Amino acid sequence: MQPISRRRALQLGGLGLASIAIGTGGLTWRTLSGNTAAAQQALVEPATLTSTEGLLTVRLEATEGPVRIAGRQASALSYNGGLPGPTLRLRPGDRLRVRLVNRLAQATNLHVHGLHVSPERNGDNPFVTVEPGSTFDYDYQLAHDHPSGMFWYHPHHHGMVADQIFGGLYGAIIVDEPEGEFGPIPITRERILVISDISLNAAGNIRPPSAMARMRGREGDLVLVNGQSAPTLEAKPGERERWRILNACTARYLRVRLDGQRLRLLGIDSGRLAEPRDVEEILLIPGNRADLLVTTAQGTSRLQALPYARGQAMGMGGMGPNDPQADSTSESTTLANLHVAGNKATPLPPVTARTHQPDLRGKLLAARRELTLAMGMGMGGGMSFTIDGKEFAADRVDQTTRIGTIEEWTITNTSPMDHPIHLHIWPMQVIEEGGKPIKQPTWQDVVNVPARSNLKVRILFDDFTGRSVYHCHILDHEDQGMMGVIDVRR
Repeated sequence: MQPISRRRALQLGGLGLASIAIGTGGLTWRTLSGNTAAAQQALVEPATLTSTEGLLTVRLEATEGPVRIAGRQASALSYNGGLPGPTLRLRPGDRLRVRLVNRLAQATNLHVHGLHVSPERNGDNPFVTVEPGSTFDYDYQLAHDHPSGMFWYHPHHHGMVADQIFGGLYGAIIVDEPEGEFGPIPITRERILVISDISLNAAGNIRPPSAMARMRGREGDLVLVNGQSAPTLEAKPGERERWRILNACTARYLRVRLDGQRLRLLGIDSGRLAEPRDVEEILLIPGNRADLLVTTAQGTSRLQALPYARGQAMGMGGMGPNDPQADSTSESTTLANLHVAGNKATPLPPVTARTHQPDLRGKLLAARRELTLAMGMGMGGGMSFTIDGKEFAADRVDQTTRIGTIEEWTITNTSPMDHPIHLHIWPMQVIEEGGKPIKQPTWQDVVNVPARSNLKVRILFDDFTGRSVYHCHILDHEDQGMMGVIDVRR
């Protein structure tokens, strides 16, 4: 079977489900089922596959068909029949081998988001195409000093990324701290929370987004945690839990808050703080991960995603500042409920300080670059999403650099909405936001560039050569062209 074209994928929603998403009379999964029954379910975490003796071999089968969503049977995409897919657990120095089996009706591939591994050949190569009915063997080697933290995997076939992730193709990767690095963090338990969103019609099929939703960056009617709607978590007072939270949404920004409990941030993405920092809320842009310590207090608390205005999709034509949907994420969403009751737990020892993050400020720079993000009307009358005035072309190299060098990138967003920028393979140290210096080193692999503002980052292109990409992580924008190619050479 031949894969559908990029243009046809964008017209149909790319999931192969548009043909059966009819006859619903405008009703949705959310309006029919509500959240009441699903909210009574206890949190269920994805199955975990753990490396042994330095190796993890995994078979991931991308399929379209029955899957459990928000407590009911639906038809969506999944890895190995689960939403999310299995959690892959590794240690620095491990080798990860993944056989990707494509049972979809369109081409796909795999990206291990945030892992510092080779982008060449069968590594984290975004230019690989796995046709329907085909398989591809990926092979990733982690360095012995690979950062610990939460990472994730998802498709990255250009033109279909948003559809395939929105449809259910994603899963978490955990790289544990090496033994003896700082001693284990003393906790009562760990929880993996994969947050995603999806839109389903009354029959439980994917509801394709409108052209306007693609332009804004789609946000689903249902916000899920591990494929569940507002699940419950149980704990005793005084326990210390480690929550690893992934924003796997295609466009939704998450202002995460848990009132009534003590939250301390260990880090964002693979960036680690020297000591846990008390926070009241955290902003997770699409693709971000948070590593949180939650010290529990008696009572019931709601884990919420608060409103976040990420800007207007366009400042012209059919959508203006008075449009009711100009600002996304306009209402609070309950992600999960935490019930804390019972006898108080035995206090745990304090969390020891960690090594400070590297700081590239003051280091010799090989180059300074300026990247400009823009939106406007394209030649065919639709919206154009560009970096430096160009839409993505796989056979064009936009940036060339040398291995072992440090560069400073100033990323300017001329558009009226925020854009989260992700660079594959190499993390970024944020040094300025809107012209204001950052006091402490902040390392992330997805950084937010606010509307009509700029961000300055530094990057060490260490360890690997090869072609990779940088792009907007509002994945509809990536699919519509807001992506560039970088080639790291010797």
